Amino acid sequence: MKEIKAYVHNHRIPDVIRALKESGQCNLDPAKGCRNLSVIGVRSLLAPVDAQERHYAVDLAEEVINESRLELICEDHQVDELMDIIGRAARTGQAEAGWIYVTDIIKAIPVAGRP
Repeated sequence: MKEIKAYVHNHRIPDVIRALKESGQCNLDPAKGCRNLSVIGVRSLLAPVDAQERHYAVDLAEEVINESRLELICEDHQVDELMDIIGRAARTGQAEAGWIYVTDIIKAIPVAGRP
């Protein structure tokens, strides 16, 4: 199993999620595709697409943008296709519009329900 994390501009995340679902690779059945699809808001030092994305973070003393970190778990054979789907849907026209990372999952166990 693998974990994919993608850092994507906020305005692109709805298209990324839609593309993943429409691909048939990500659905609600954990036995048939990627699972644990989640989106977390993060602050990034990535270059903004436009001036409206730009914010100054006083606590960081830096200009930042608000972006989304998409996370999902998938089977090894799905990685290349999922990365391609995410990459195409996340494009902004900039030379660098985010990053996609893949890591190995060493072990995974379900959280058991109530006895």
